[in-house]
Amino acid sequence: MTEELPVHISRTELHSLDVPASIEAHGPFDVVFVNHAEAAHVHVHLDDALSEVATIEASNHYVNGESRRAVRVHVDEAALPAEPILGKLKIASGYGARTRWVDVELSAPPEEESAVEIDESLTRPPAPESEDSGPSLLARPELLVLALGVVALAVALVAALVLEQTAVLVGALAVLGGVFVALFLLLGG
Repeated sequence: MTEELPVHISRTELHSLDVPASIEAHGPFDVVFVNHAEAAHVHVHLDDALSEVATIEASNHYVNGESRRAVRVHVDEAALPAEPILGKLKIASGYGARTRWVDVELSAPPEEESAVEIDESLTRPPAPESEDSGPSLLARPELLVLALGVVALAVALVAALVLEQTAVLVGALAVLGGVFVALFLLLGG
């Protein structure tokens, strides 16, 4: 999670700045402007010590009235030395009429442990897969033949009823016989 430095603008009076005296950050952080009155321009500047490892995309920022705006302070984490860097962040409003300095302590992010806990269940071989996972049409072709036979029989019976012809009825009975023969052969009979 990125650290934040809250900066309240015009909370007590026009262009006033309420800012914490210091911030400790491990890598990049956001300066979050909270404007309590009309729109304002705010200037942000890093001193020389911070400028060696950190940057801000722009120094002047317009903050709409009654709004919030975050400005990212980018940190080159690869350039951070082993010891923390101490520097100052300058924040000014009202075209420099109000200025506050914030002590900044930048340090490298703490190293996270990459240990992986192994549960005892991982030391046992996996259980064989059960073959009772339900019938599959590819594993049991007789089910496919039966389903297709039922569909063919239904089509033949509907045709026999609609057309009212004996030849169609005989064809439907032939389809039924074919389905029974196919099932008999598939079941190994």
